[in-house]
Amino acid sequence: MIVTVTPNPSIDRTVTLPAQLVRGAVHRVQSVSTEPGGKGVNVARALTLAGLDTVAVLPAGERDPILSALQSYGVPFYAVPIDGAVRTNLTITESDGTTTKINEPGAVIDEAALSALTAAILDRAASARWVVLSGSLPPGIPDSWYADVVAQLQPYGCKVAVDTSDAPLAALAAGFGRAAPDLIKPNSEELAGLAGVDPEHLETALAQGNPEPVVNAALQLIERGARTVLATLGAAGAVLVNETGSWLATPPPIKPKSTVGAGDSSLAGYVRADVGGAEAPQRLQMAVAYGSGAAALPGSALPSPAQIDLDDVSVTSISPYPARP
Repeated sequence: MIVTVTPNPSIDRTVTLPAQLVRGAVHRVQSVSTEPGGKGVNVARALTLAGLDTVAVLPAGERDPILSALQSYGVPFYAVPIDGAVRTNLTITESDGTTTKINEPGAVIDEAALSALTAAILDRAASARWVVLSGSLPPGIPDSWYADVVAQLQPYGCKVAVDTSDAPLAALAAGFGRAAPDLIKPNSEELAGLAGVDPEHLETALAQGNPEPVVNAALQLIERGARTVLATLGAAGAVLVNETGSWLATPPPIKPKSTVGAGDSSLAGYVRADVGGAEAPQRLQMAVAYGSGAAALPGSALPSPAQIDLDDVSVTSISPYPARP
């Protein structure tokens, strides 16, 4: 079983414009979609489409619309009861795939709900192959919570992945010595922030065929205790770094429709490949295939196995590691 955890779930409302977004102008919407969201929920949706035994753990009231939406998608879930409503996030996508997101902060999680959420994770960890902790933290959850949960999961036999940003990511990295996850999935800005480098430099270098700055940044995290770093850099590709080597995956050319959920889809692809027994290069290949597949779909849609093409993703070994500056 794969357990995904979304402490700050959302109803994702996506509006698609037929042209470029102009600030202050009146726009006519081409299409609208509404789907259950939040990073861990997206991972669970993609894994469910792939036929994997998955459960999405999230805080939500008994009658919250996100639960009926998850049921309609066939995603098994466990909801920790809360008083507030799950937030609604607005995404605006333009004709060229440019995506603008407006995210609400989320419902306040009180101490009792937080304790129940942590207990729900640990209860399911004993039978889990992966526990995937994803997304921002809502009001009421301390920045250190991901690091604390990873530490509590250490005695269990499951693998742990974390995909977050900002203060929770910094707190997680600060705690690598006591609680390093098996996988961390930063984008360029998140990786650059942890490594103290310029994110534009990472993206530009990778787009020019030079993965060394990304590998060097990821190696800083490996040296601090992280076991595997999956760095996703959009159309430039992705880099996977662990203690044994590093690999670069180049995505196929696509016409992007929406980048919402692309990173989550990449994480789902990685986990799916790992559960299937794939080695590191093949895990990276499936991660990038899933991310590209999501970007080619509208709104918050996530790809099924039939909508990805592994053969279109090229993977190159960049071992041995480049010289550190």
